[in-house]
Amino acid sequence: MQCDFILRGHVLSFQGSPFASAQPEAATRLYEAMAISDGKVAGLGTLAEMQALLPQADVIDHDTKLILAGFVDAHVHFPQTAIIASWGKRLIDWLNSYTFPEEMRFGDPGYAAEIANRYLDLTTANGTTTTCSFCTIHPESVDAFFTAAQARGQRVAAGKTCMDRNAPEGLRDTVQSAYDDSKALIERWHGVDRLEYAITPRFSPTSTPDQLAALGALWAEHPDCLMQTHLSEQVDEIEWVKSLFPQARDYLDTYEEFGLLGARGLYGHAIHLEERERHRLRDFGAALIHCPTSNTFIGSGLFDMGGLMAEGQRIGLATDTGGGSSFSMLRTMAAAYEVGQLRGRPLHAAELIWLATQGSARALRMEDKIGNIAPGMEADLVVLDLASTPAIAQRAARAEDLWEAVFPTLMMGDDRAITEVWINGQCV
Repeated sequence: MQCDFILRGHVLSFQGSPFASAQPEAATRLYEAMAISDGKVAGLGTLAEMQALLPQADVIDHDTKLILAGFVDAHVHFPQTAIIASWGKRLIDWLNSYTFPEEMRFGDPGYAAEIANRYLDLTTANGTTTTCSFCTIHPESVDAFFTAAQARGQRVAAGKTCMDRNAPEGLRDTVQSAYDDSKALIERWHGVDRLEYAITPRFSPTSTPDQLAALGALWAEHPDCLMQTHLSEQVDEIEWVKSLFPQARDYLDTYEEFGLLGARGLYGHAIHLEERERHRLRDFGAALIHCPTSNTFIGSGLFDMGGLMAEGQRIGLATDTGGGSSFSMLRTMAAAYEVGQLRGRPLHAAELIWLATQGSARALRMEDKIGNIAPGMEADLVVLDLASTPAIAQRAARAEDLWEAVFPTLMMGDDRAITEVWINGQCV
């Protein structure tokens, strides 16, 4: 049974995208309190207004802390939890040296369940309430992730990774088994409680044209599913794709040709895009997922946030664990700021928070449910302590406004800044 609550503090709500305004903070509004009823946001306003709205509700006073929508991580690999921060490889060698040997283990339901729960423990501790995860080729890995998320009441998306070439024996499926397994998993999990299925070709080098075509056909049969993959992460990867698909106009065309370009498509990394690719992605309303800690950790390149936003792309933010080097969306926001500086477009604190909440929710087509604090939205929340360490506290004490007080936590904060996490109206 869910109870009613009132949270008092600095409650941040987005009224629009801060990227659409010359003054990013103008897209936000701060409230004194918020009300939660039946797992959803019931209202925003003064404490007195919320107490009039829910007279019997308990009041939880967070004083000077900042209350946000829970962080939304739009591109992760939960099976790589145990190999995060592995040394010294670029993409293809990294997959062969670390990723594929670890993913072999996920045919074991017990191991898959252990890592799924470990991953959700780690991300919840860092304020992340929704993730969109690649699993392994094993249906057991999908079952484990959805089972763990369902038990916690979380809204998540995930899918069985499909690969029928350029992967070791034991991590390859077939055209038929990729289709059949994915279809069975859709029927078992998609739309159950807060769970959504994402059709998941890892990337075009590990799928034959026949497998890509089969997954495109599956997506056409289930257009309400997400589709997630990788796109233009590293220059040598792009050259490999060109050698495998000599007739393709570009990397994106290896998906487009087989029905794997669409509005519910999620394309991780998208660093080295050609002009045609940018136009097609925007025309379809597809989502590009920025993975800054991963892109720097394995030497992929610098995402063009300024240029892509200016041309109207739909963009989310992600840790890309375990290619990314942190489970924390705070660390990911800091890395996004650093990448922006290197590209000549530093991001405002409001823009960073929007990317980690509403921006990622928009990428997942879940912005009507999560990613913002507004009446009717699901009550997934994080409460941030803006003075969580002595170093952050002494800088925040010098701040002349809230945004200057928030920024040190975005740059230097970690799980110590996470005071509370709420999932589906329950403090966890």
